[in-house]
Amino acid sequence: MQINLDDLRRILREAAGADEGTDLDAEILDHTFIELGYDSLALLETAGRIEREYHVALDDAVVVEAETPRALLDVVNAQLA
Repeated sequence: MQINLDDLRRILREAAGADEGTDLDAEILDHTFIELGYDSLALLETAGRIEREYHVALDDAVVVEAETPRALLDVVNAQLA
């Protein structure tokens, strides 16, 4: 099982909403979460939802260090592998 970008977009919206100036449906893989309007608290909420939905344990420090959606997907999918 793996999480993909569409899954992450859905979880980001559910966990922290979406900034009015941010189009999450655009190509966002390599934009930083700060550029997308998400702070560390939003990322931790997102990680919590991922943990519950995918039954995986994520280290908070590693999640916060994942600066882009691509990096977060890599962290989550490495745990799911």
